Amino acid sequence: MEKLAIFDVDYTLTKRETLFEFYLFMIRKKPKLIMHLPKNLFSAFLFVIGAVDAGTAKENFISFIDGIKEKDMKIYVKEFYEKRFSKILYVDAINTMKKLKKEGYKIFLISASAEFYLNELYNLKEVDKIIGTRFTNENGEFRRKIIGENCKGEEKVKRLMEELQKDNIEVDFKESYMYSDSLSDMPLFKLVGHPYLVNPKKKSDNIEALKWR
Repeated sequence: MEKLAIFDVDYTLTKRETLFEFYLFMIRKKPKLIMHLPKNLFSAFLFVIGAVDAGTAKENFISFIDGIKEKDMKIYVKEFYEKRFSKILYVDAINTMKKLKKEGYKIFLISASAEFYLNELYNLKEVDKIIGTRFTNENGEFRRKIIGENCKGEEKVKRLMEELQKDNIEVDFKESYMYSDSLSDMPLFKLVGHPYLVNPKKKSDNIEALKWR
């Protein structure tokens, strides 16, 4: 049986929120995308006050990808990783990955962020599997519409189990690890024998908190 080390991405591996970082990167590439900023901020506000769910808010925010051709997106995300994404990773997170990989763990990254740019984290040789929110690609062009569900909460467990079944992997969850900054990942925390909160805003009496830099 395999042992997993599961990591959330935003504020667990990274110091900042990756979708906003990607938006700022894209504004530099295509300055006209600044026109989306008022709508994006309003979408974030609606989510904070509970007027829309996380999936809807994300579709509204990421509307700036509408119409970007797949071949162009591949170029954008590669440059994004090299110039911005790779610069906001916690050193402690990378060192933890390396340690657990040497101990025989499979490294899984499971995040609500967009899978099309998270896939650049395969540049980290320790990473075995990346699972994120998937967005529509129609006729070679990206669209804001989420495929399936936003990869958050219980959906993370569902997607994980689908991938394990597809790859015919049996897991010893009692010996597996989960790292996240948020208690919204409680479904994954409950799945493993070694859960850890990373730089949490809200702590739990039952989950040890770590300080990563």
